[in-house]
Amino acid sequence: MAILISSETKILIQGITGDFGGRHAKLSLDYGTQVVAGVTPGKGGQFFDHAGKKVPIFNSVADAKKATGATVSAIFVPPPFAADAILECVDAGLDLAVAITEGIPIKDMVRVKRAMQGKSTRLIGPNCPGLVTPGTGEGSNGGCRIGIAPGYIHKKGHVGVVSRSGTLTYEAVFQLTTLGIGQSTSVGIGGDPVNGTSHLDIVKMFNDDPDTHGIIMIGEIGGTAEVEAARWLKANCKKPVAGFIAGATAPAGRRMGHAGAIIGGAEDTAESKIAVFKECGIEVAITPSDMADALIRAAKARGVTLS
Repeated sequence: MAILISSETKILIQGITGDFGGRHAKLSLDYGTQVVAGVTPGKGGQFFDHAGKKVPIFNSVADAKKATGATVSAIFVPPPFAADAILECVDAGLDLAVAITEGIPIKDMVRVKRAMQGKSTRLIGPNCPGLVTPGTGEGSNGGCRIGIAPGYIHKKGHVGVVSRSGTLTYEAVFQLTTLGIGQSTSVGIGGDPVNGTSHLDIVKMFNDDPDTHGIIMIGEIGGTAEVEAARWLKANCKKPVAGFIAGATAPAGRRMGHAGAIIGGAEDTAESKIAVFKECGIEVAITPSDMADALIRAAKARGVTLS
């Protein structure tokens, strides 16, 4: 099993005719993802061709869903139009919208969050690398890759990875795979201050997934999302969890990288989050290179097999 996506998930790509969206559409198709539609207004009726596969392009998400049965969208739409692209997914009743776009104005995301209240669509992102549920067998056979994460570093297995940072997501996955430990699903939730899905949302899903035997949770300075997730894990989760917090050397009050990575309160420093992790029984990785080893330590302490 996995969370959110599987090899059966049908994907549409908003912005498939753009350079960036088209490039990653090809990589997703190569990975085995069921990319069944593209959406670019004004280009309906055309096709996106790659390696002998012809993906139909539609003018709207609603048209694409009706014709193909797609339930998930990967959004590669420029920032001025990305909020409306997300809301188009909501209006069409998709299960999941994954917004890769970086630089969406905060006021636009506030509008999106309000409009999504009470709706069935879940948002991952924005400003995120997306999700990967690795395929079974050799290579990427049967995998599902949504976004920009490198599929080839993944291996089918039993560890769930959730992170605000794209590159640290890849680092954790690569460390696990190098050690022969596979992943159930890796999820990059994005680093913007207004996003659709939190650490807490994802760790709850991993906790409920019987095929996820361990969790790596990667956070950074800014906000209290990692603290909330850690305290929930302490009260509810019996699975081994390792954590890493980036930004230990960042000066207070200065934005560092992600829009959400800014220290403003007592609980959003790296030191305070690390302290909460330890208090909640999460094995803390001191450096990024220690993430997989930290999970192995946590698993051994609980007598859990990861591979």
